[in-house]
Amino acid sequence: MKQQRKTKRFNITPALLFPLAILAGYQNSANADPLYEAVVGGKAGVELRYRYETVDQTGISEKAAASTLRTRLNYATAGFNDFAAFMEFDNVTALGQVKYNDGTGLSSAKTSYPVVVDPEGTEVNQVNISYSGIDKTTLTLGRQRVVFDNARFIGNVGWRQNEQTYDGLTVVNRSLADTSIAYGYIRNVNRIFGGTSSKGDIDTKTHLLNIGYEGFDAGKITLYGYFLDLVDTPAASNKTLGARFAGGTKLNDSMKALYTAEFASQSDYEQGAATIDADYSLLELGAEVSGIVTKFGLETLGADGSAFSTPLATAHAFNGWADKFLNTPANGLVDSYVSIGGNLSGVDLTAVYHEYNADKVSARYGDELNLQAAKKFGKGYMAMAKYASYRADTWQTDTDKVWLMLQANFK
Repeated sequence: MKQQRKTKRFNITPALLFPLAILAGYQNSANADPLYEAVVGGKAGVELRYRYETVDQTGISEKAAASTLRTRLNYATAGFNDFAAFMEFDNVTALGQVKYNDGTGLSSAKTSYPVVVDPEGTEVNQVNISYSGIDKTTLTLGRQRVVFDNARFIGNVGWRQNEQTYDGLTVVNRSLADTSIAYGYIRNVNRIFGGTSSKGDIDTKTHLLNIGYEGFDAGKITLYGYFLDLVDTPAASNKTLGARFAGGTKLNDSMKALYTAEFASQSDYEQGAATIDADYSLLELGAEVSGIVTKFGLETLGADGSAFSTPLATAHAFNGWADKFLNTPANGLVDSYVSIGGNLSGVDLTAVYHEYNADKVSARYGDELNLQAAKKFGKGYMAMAKYASYRADTWQTDTDKVWLMLQANFK
């Protein structure tokens, strides 16, 4: 059966709104050409990111090998009567033979291989208009990158070649001392699967509120409320209310204490199922000694009425790089981990070990080792090698992943 292609909706069209701003601006520009100055005074950027990813997964006979290149082009105008425009385009191309399942669900997905969600294609990654004419306030309308705090709940999934971006309106105000108040209304989420996949978009009527205060010497406190009205899957609609405190205290010239505490509660919203009822908690303690950072963490995604869900998160950054817990198991997840990292001869080194258990019942899911080495050189170059090894007990199957990546930024 031929798979139906989902039409990609883009209800907010900053490309149409920008000319209106231009016309409005000309009313006060009799002796100059501010539009010309805004365009020629803008800034262009080019980014190339090559990645080679392998996946060896028990239960799948083939081994995935994804060789992909992302080419990103962007342009930001200079200011024009307190307006500015930004455009960004991405192209992802597989180099050589395609030996991986791109996760799109399309007939070309190569389902005999493990999943590497880096589908080929060209996307309008961002296109938006911003306005800064209100004191200490920025409004952005259109397709944009949205990341709150550590991206645990709202993020851009920047690790994948096709980034997650949002169609909507965001407002950031910094009128109060040491305080940032951010609000967003999101109509559509452009997911990492690409616009040709039925999984490529999430239609929403979502409200996001994030308030951060950094007036404490010891760290930053954040209060947030995320209200997800999911149009295509209304029974999954939920609201998450939470608080986060993260920071550090210098103990002496060579030692600094690090700490994070966070709690959130999730329940039904709009047409969400009444069974949506779960809590989230994070406790992380660590120290930085002579540039070496060690942390111990305990993260719990509860499962009371249902498992705590994070559909808009940058999930790859949490619960192991093997991506075995992108969706929370029905019995919840308790992730106990220890990490150590530092810079050795100009190379940033990181090692993380995770132990995974269920929250609702007594069950051990498995454990995972993550290793990474990254080095920046020149003005805009970076090289990275990364490894993840997951060993299953009762959740999914053994998986090993290796990444080699080169990136160049010209801007």
